[in-house]
Amino acid sequence: MTTKTIVQQHSQNFTTLKRAFAQGNVALMECQEVSTGETVAVICAAVKTPDGGAEFTPFARFFNGNPYEMLRPPNPDGGFQKADGPTSTET
Repeated sequence: MTTKTIVQQHSQNFTTLKRAFAQGNVALMECQEVSTGETVAVICAAVKTPDGGAEFTPFARFFNGNPYEMLRPPNPDGGFQKADGPTSTET
């Protein structure tokens, strides 16, 4: 059995989210993160209910802060780039 990468694991959700954007069925909601109590902005797919309401499915959250300071992009040769250049293989 082949282990999926984290991106492959989220591929179906990403496709669903793209479809929701194309159909205009998305919402940006302010939510509270359970573990920290922090207020966060969340992208949700929205579905109208028969009673005229809506149901929301959270798919992604925005960063509070500068994502360039919070993330290391992948290295083309594997691992992740360090702040000073593409040399890290840490995960």
